[in-house]
Amino acid sequence: MIQATFTDRKVMAELVAKMLWEIKAVHFNASQPYKLSSGMASPVYIDCRKLLSFPRVRSTVMDFAASVVLRDAGFEKFDCIAGGETAGIPFAALLADRLGLPMIYVRKQPKGHGRNAQIEGNMPEGSRVLVIEDLTTAGGSMFKFIDAIRAAGGIVDHGMALFYYNIFDEGALRFADGKVKLHHIATWREVLAVAREQKLFDEKTLSEVEAFLDAPLAWSGRNGGVSSL
Repeated sequence: MIQATFTDRKVMAELVAKMLWEIKAVHFNASQPYKLSSGMASPVYIDCRKLLSFPRVRSTVMDFAASVVLRDAGFEKFDCIAGGETAGIPFAALLADRLGLPMIYVRKQPKGHGRNAQIEGNMPEGSRVLVIEDLTTAGGSMFKFIDAIRAAGGIVDHGMALFYYNIFDEGALRFADGKVKLHHIATWREVLAVAREQKLFDEKTLSEVEAFLDAPLAWSGRNGGVSSL
């Protein structure tokens, strides 16, 4: 059964940002930057997996995700929902339940034994698949899953991220070149706006975060991380 709350996009983004702050999923630290898997230094870090531990927050975010998909993609555009190993799997199950659709999940690589499967679940050839992740930085990990689904005969024209960094030109180019429309609810800009409004950090920290969002690789290079991806 489809469940969705058709709320204004700006309101959804602001509410998700506030919820992420409330459950302490967001961290700002400009003096001791976080080192990301890419080698980049960042004054911001987010852990969207914490959403799973807060049922009311989790339910609201998934209502918003369903709303975004139905409004921006359509009501009958997909045959199943796919989650990527590992963080995307529970959110795929939750969204599939909201939209009344089957769910599959995709491994980062074939399992190496048994059927040597990379895709688990039932995905007939030609299935129109929506891939969901908890967050996307520049789309690299999502496209590993998209490529696997396409190689297995699935059709992927849309992706869904609960949270999108939206600060890397490489990300926009990757989705454009890959012919995938990315849907998302909130970005770092909304999170920063909530931090300013609620005075969650001092102005120096907020200014450093804003400088990172404006030019992330340059900020990384100045603070001990890589300056190119």
